[in-house]
Amino acid sequence: MELGIHQKQTMNLTMTTELRQAIALLQYSTIELSQFIQEQALENPLIEIEEKSLEIRFEDKYQSTYNEPNSNYDGGESINPLDFMAIGDHGQWGNLLEQTQWLQVSDKEQIILRYLILNLDDNGYLPITTSEVADQLAVNEDLVKHSIRILQKLEPIGVGARDLKECLLLQTQEFYPDDSLVTYVIREYLELLADKKWHEISRKLNISLTEVKRIFDCIQTLNPKPCAEISNNSTRYLYPDITIEKSYGAYSISINNSYLPKIQLNQQYMHFLNKKNETSKYIKENYQKYMWLVRSIEQRQNTILKITQVIIEKQQDFLDNGFASLQPLTLKEVAEEIDMHESTVSRAINNKIIRTPNGAHEMGKLFTSKIGQSNGGNSSSTKVKLLLKQLINEEDKYKPHSDQKIADHFKKNNGIMISRRTVAKYREELNILPSSKRKKIV
Repeated sequence: MELGIHQKQTMNLTMTTELRQAIALLQYSTIELSQFIQEQALENPLIEIEEKSLEIRFEDKYQSTYNEPNSNYDGGESINPLDFMAIGDHGQWGNLLEQTQWLQVSDKEQIILRYLILNLDDNGYLPITTSEVADQLAVNEDLVKHSIRILQKLEPIGVGARDLKECLLLQTQEFYPDDSLVTYVIREYLELLADKKWHEISRKLNISLTEVKRIFDCIQTLNPKPCAEISNNSTRYLYPDITIEKSYGAYSISINNSYLPKIQLNQQYMHFLNKKNETSKYIKENYQKYMWLVRSIEQRQNTILKITQVIIEKQQDFLDNGFASLQPLTLKEVAEEIDMHESTVSRAINNKIIRTPNGAHEMGKLFTSKIGQSNGGNSSSTKVKLLLKQLINEEDKYKPHSDQKIADHFKKNNGIMISRRTVAKYREELNILPSSKRKKIV
C-alpha cells in the first residue's frame, strides 16, 4: 500500500437551504404558499407585499396561460366570505354545555360536567378515567362517577360512554327497556354479532336464527357514534389551485393566484447594493432571497401548468365523463412527458386541488396504477374500484360474492386480470366488509 496525496475530481449535489425551501415550496397549496410569502416578507425588508381584498373573485373566463405569480384577477363575480359564516350553530359541545345549565346540580358537579364534556372525543366517548378526572380537579372519585352518570342522561343518548359496548347499552336502556335479550347479546356476544357468527349465538342462547336477526336489526338502529364530529368542523370549502374549463370543445387551464399577495421589491434599500460595508452585504443577501422567491414561484407555476396539460391530453374521457372513464396514468409517465423527475411531479401534485368540468378533486386521485386486461390493454385501479363497488351493491345479500368470485367475474365479464388479494385490498380501501360479514340470513 502506497501512501500519498492524490487529486480527484468529483461532482456532488449539495442540498442548500434555498434548494430545500424550493422543494418545500413546490408542495405548498395556494393557501400555504400565501402564508409562506407573508412569512418571507416579515423576515426580508426588500419584500413588499400587497394584500388582496377580502372579496373573493371568481373568473368568468380562463386563459391557457397564467399571469405573473403576483398578478391580480380582473372582473368576475364578487363574493363576500362573511356570507359563508355559520350563524347560531354552536355544535354538540355547545348543545351539551347548554343542557347542563338547566340541571339541578351543585356548582362542583357543574364544573365536573363541563370538564367531562370538553374532554369528549370526536365520537362523544369519554377517553379519560374517573381517577384521572378526580386527580385533575382534586375531587372525590365517587362524585366524578355520579357526574358521569348525569352526563350519560343528556342528549344524544350514548354520550359520555367509555367504549362502544357501554354506548350501545345506554341506548338500549332508553329505546328497548323491556327487551332483556338485546341487552344480554350486547353485553356478552357483541363481537360474535359483529362477525355475524349468528349460528353460534343461536346455539349458545338456544334461540332461532330469526330471533338472532331481530336482535341484530334492533342493534342496527342504535348509533355507535352519538356525537360524531362533536368539534363542529364546519363545511370545508375546496380552494382549487388549478382550474380546467371546457369551452367550445376545447380545454383551457387557469392557475389560481387570487389568494397570493402581490410581491414587490422595496426600492428604499436598493442604493446600498453598490456599497462595500456590512449593510450592503445584508441587502445583497436579502435581494438574492427576493429573486429566489420570485423565480421559485414562477417555476412552481410552470411545473403545475405542464402537469395539467398532460392530464388534459391523457384524461379527456375523465374530464368528459368522470371517474368511471379515468385512464391509467402514473407519475413516471407524466415525468417523462414533461422531462422532469418523478419525485418532482409527486411534490407538485401534493396538496393540490384541481377543478374540472365534473367537480373539484385532489390532484393525486387522477393518477392511478395500471391493471392488465385480457385484450392486452390496461384499466385504471380507480375504474376497477368503481366496478367492484357496483358489483357488491348489486349482489344477492343472502349469497354475497367472495373475493375470488369477484376476481373471476372481472376476468370473465370485463376482461380485467386481477388477483383475489388485489380485490381484498381494494375492498378494504372502500371500507367494504368481507363476504362473511355482508351475508344476511332469512
